[in-house]
Amino acid sequence: MREDKLSLLKVVWTFGFIGFLTVFSYFRILPGLFPSQRPVDPDIITGEFDVKNTVGEYLGNRVISYNTGATTRARVLGSNDSPKRIEVDLTNQKLYAYEGTTRVYDFLISSGKWYPTPTGTFHIWGKFKYTKMSGGNPLTRTYYYLPNVPFVMFFSNDQVAASRGFSLHGTYWHSNFGHPMSHGCVNMKTDEAEMLYYWSQPSMGDKKSIRASEDDPGTEIIIYGEAPEE
Repeated sequence: MREDKLSLLKVVWTFGFIGFLTVFSYFRILPGLFPSQRPVDPDIITGEFDVKNTVGEYLGNRVISYNTGATTRARVLGSNDSPKRIEVDLTNQKLYAYEGTTRVYDFLISSGKWYPTPTGTFHIWGKFKYTKMSGGNPLTRTYYYLPNVPFVMFFSNDQVAASRGFSLHGTYWHSNFGHPMSHGCVNMKTDEAEMLYYWSQPSMGDKKSIRASEDDPGTEIIIYGEAPEE
């Protein structure tokens, strides 16, 4: 009888331990196998709209990307020579753009919810009219696959590499601005991202996409605060 009880305890302990490992793996180990944002290769991004790939997925929902078409209105803004600066206030989920000391833009944004938006001082390293983004974790229903993300302004610094893929960009898969909704990027309304895209540096001219250079460096981006937990 005693041996039977010991055997039963061993079985219970074994299955309990397996259960613990399963739960631990689900919440701690497996999510790490699915990065919040797939790495990007700065050298191969084209910025072209992919007409053969327009159907995406966001948190289990099917979403459709669209071509924003030609634009003209935003190119004439920001014509003075004052230094330009972008500030992202995570606490209030706001983006401000300055020319010198003059605030020219004040937009609601959605920052990182499932992965934090990095804080610090950055510069735009490249602007691409469209690009594909994917990441998250299907096991925790945070997976996303988003073709043709519009008006993407990638940023980086010495601590956050360009390949990490953080950016300011337009958004077609949700409209809940003012609340954290992203996997680390700064989501903006598409028409407002378009304004910032043509206002910021490097200067676009007649190009659809451009990379920063020594002669035409990217606009400074300062990100601060702490996103609300929602």
